Amino acid sequence: MNNKQVKAFGTSAPEADLVEMHIDRRALTPKDIEIEILYCGVCHSDLHTARNDWGFTSYPAIPGHEIVGKITNIGSDVTKFKVGDLAGVGCLVDSCQTCDSCKKDLEQYCLNGSTGTYNSPDKHLGGMTYGGYSEKVVVDEKFVLKVPSNLDLAAVAPLLCAGITTWSPLRHWNVKEGSKVAVVGLGGLGHMAIKLAKGLGASVTLFSRSPGKIQDALDLGADEIIISTDDAQMKSVEGKFDVIIDTVPYVHDVNPYIATLTINGTLVLVGYLGGLEPMLHTVPMIMGRKSVAGSLIGGIAETQEMLDFCGEHNIVSDIEVIKMQDINTAYERLLKSDVKYRFVIDMASLRGN
Repeated sequence: MNNKQVKAFGTSAPEADLVEMHIDRRALTPKDIEIEILYCGVCHSDLHTARNDWGFTSYPAIPGHEIVGKITNIGSDVTKFKVGDLAGVGCLVDSCQTCDSCKKDLEQYCLNGSTGTYNSPDKHLGGMTYGGYSEKVVVDEKFVLKVPSNLDLAAVAPLLCAGITTWSPLRHWNVKEGSKVAVVGLGGLGHMAIKLAKGLGASVTLFSRSPGKIQDALDLGADEIIISTDDAQMKSVEGKFDVIIDTVPYVHDVNPYIATLTINGTLVLVGYLGGLEPMLHTVPMIMGRKSVAGSLIGGIAETQEMLDFCGEHNIVSDIEVIKMQDINTAYERLLKSDVKYRFVIDMASLRGN
C-alpha cells in the first residue's frame, strides 16, 4: 500500500506566509488510524514554530496539534476504534512506550523523547512530522482520542492542547470541591483553566492587569477578579490560593503571586518556557513551604479523562471559526491577542467543500 498525498497549509521559511502545499501521509500500519480532519485549533505554538521563534523549526513546517475529525480507515490490528468514529489527536503522536514515564501514562515526559504531532522526527517516513493543517492524518491507535459526540466539534479542538495543558496541573495538584484556584492571564489557556477549575468545584479567581477583562472573566465562571497592578487588591488575597495556574506566555515577575499562595500552595507555570525576571524571591517560599513548578500538556490517558470530563460537564473552548485560507491574518491577530479565545480552522475550506 502506497503513501498518500494530501493537501495541507504550511510555510517554507520563517518570514514566509503559510500557503497550500501537498504532503505525504504514510500507508497504514496494522495499528494505524486514518482521520479526515474536520477542525484544527490554532495554538501559539503553531505560530512560534512557523516563524522559528524557538530556533529549531524544520521546513517545510505544517503546524496544528488540536485535531478533531472522523475516522476513514483503520489498520488490521486496531481494536478501540472503527471507521466513522469521531476522533481527536493532540500534541503527541508517538513515544517510546517503554521508559518509566511512558509506563506511568506520562508520554509527554518520555525519557527517550516523545514525537510531537508536527516538527518532530518522523519514525515512519523520515524527515519531520506534519500537523493538522491538512486534509488527513495517520496516527497510531495509542495516540488517538475518543471525542464526546454531545459537544460542538469545532469547540472541542482546543481542548487537545489548551484544555489538557491546564487540566493536567489541576489534577496533579489535586484541585477539587472547595479548592481555591487563581489563574494568571485570560487567553486560550487562561479561559480553559477557569472553566475546568470551576468544573472541578473550585473557587476561581482571575489575576489580570486589565480591568477590561472583568466581565469576560465573570462570564466564563470566575468568582473574583484581582487587578494585579493594584497593591491593595493584591494584599487582600495574600495567603489565599492553593494553586495558581500562570498562563502568561512571556517573561514576567511571578514574585507578587507567590505572596498570595497559602501554606503548601503551588504556582504552576504553563505559559512560558524560559527565564524568570526578576529573580525568584525564596524567603516567602521557605516561610510558607510554597512552590513554583511547571507542567507540560498531559499523557494520553489523562487527555482522555479530560475529554470525558468535558463531555459530562458540557465544557468546550470559546472559539472563532476561520477558513484555512485566513490563517496568516489569524496569526497577525493572535500576536495582538485579538481573539476570544481560540481560532479554529474549518478544514472543509481546505478541501474546497
